[in-house]
Amino acid sequence: MLSCEGTGKNIEQAIENALFELKATREDVDIKILNPGGFLKKAKVLVTIADDAKEKYERKEKLKEAERKEEVKNEETSALKVEKKEEKQEERKVQIVTDEEYVVKESKKECEEKNVEVEKLLQDILNALNLQAEITKTEDEKFVRYNLSGENLNDLIGHHGECLFALTSYVNAVCRNHKKVVLDVENYRVRREETLKSLAERIANKVAKSGRYYKFEPMDPSERRIIHLALQNDERVTTMSKGEEPRRYLIVFPREYKE
Repeated sequence: MLSCEGTGKNIEQAIENALFELKATREDVDIKILNPGGFLKKAKVLVTIADDAKEKYERKEKLKEAERKEEVKNEETSALKVEKKEEKQEERKVQIVTDEEYVVKESKKECEEKNVEVEKLLQDILNALNLQAEITKTEDEKFVRYNLSGENLNDLIGHHGECLFALTSYVNAVCRNHKKVVLDVENYRVRREETLKSLAERIANKVAKSGRYYKFEPMDPSERRIIHLALQNDERVTTMSKGEEPRRYLIVFPREYKE
């Protein structure tokens, strides 16, 4: 953004408001008074980055864009490393947390010796929890997807999908498969993705309007990636992840924001 209109109770305030939106200094801009204001009327100005300063601000914009792309790339690499680490762990534990605190534990070594199939493992888990569900399988070049549908399956999803993600990691760890298994319950992943995209748009509007960054609670790598991608073409904001797994979180802030 190289120009911005600003309004205020007087010309000076209008200029300050426009400079704030541009994240620019007064010496780098040209100012045009559109309305001097007066009784019951607000002053209005047009503030534009001066020609001799445009290169600096365009360079800053390109730098921010490069940093954002690198962050998305690093996020994908991080998610892949986490998946590989989980697959190599000798034992896997999955805890399904409900009001009655369901716990499912199994030894990876024992399951590999039995060559446990995904459908059988899922059915055993359902039986242990006294749940009934229809298991539907689809497959493409990279993934084998299993969707569970039925009644009273919310406990398998958990808060923001925590139990579902844990159960998916567990299944991948104990069942030998040449493709990654993606587990879903009542198409939660599709609904969650749409929810996150809508949330990302609302947060971007809030950040752009307030000029203040927004910090999300810790998220699964796949969910952080959804928000990164949802906002990658938004010219007003940029995203960055901080922290260490599993408490890694995402921040949305104005592109010109300076800590």
